[in-house]
Amino acid sequence: MNQELRFERVSDENFNDFVYLIEKLAEYEKSDPPDEQAKLRLREDGLSENPKYEAYLARIDNKVVGYAIFFMTYASYLALPTLYLEDIFVLEGFRNKGIGQRLFQFCVSQAKERECGRMEWCVFNWNKDAIRFYKKNGAIRLNKTYYRLDKAKIDSLG
Repeated sequence: MNQELRFERVSDENFNDFVYLIEKLAEYEKSDPPDEQAKLRLREDGLSENPKYEAYLARIDNKVVGYAIFFMTYASYLALPTLYLEDIFVLEGFRNKGIGQRLFQFCVSQAKERECGRMEWCVFNWNKDAIRFYKKNGAIRLNKTYYRLDKAKIDSLG
């Protein structure tokens, strides 16, 4: 890649670029994009004094081409933090150029800097490209099944 790739933390100034990429990820995954209320929560949760997540944009020249979003969890029996990688996404026209690899390496460096005991994420079973990518980077598939309660179910149980 001949052009300069740089990363920048999501801020008020570039927040709309971040939302644009999330919308493109939703399109790729055939999911609903964030609505206006979700966009407000994304801004508050990521840009507050005590953010719930960190996100970084990847830019080539001045064009936004991808992002990574992660947050910290904790491994009780390791007694160490875990960096949970929520998303890595690169726009279609910029894939297979090393951008995803650089975003992943950036996340690994963050985990190392924070003295994490591990890094974790999940991948849709249909996303064979992502599965190959992570295997190439030495990731192992866990023998776990993820479960989810959506907001409506949480509200009905609480």
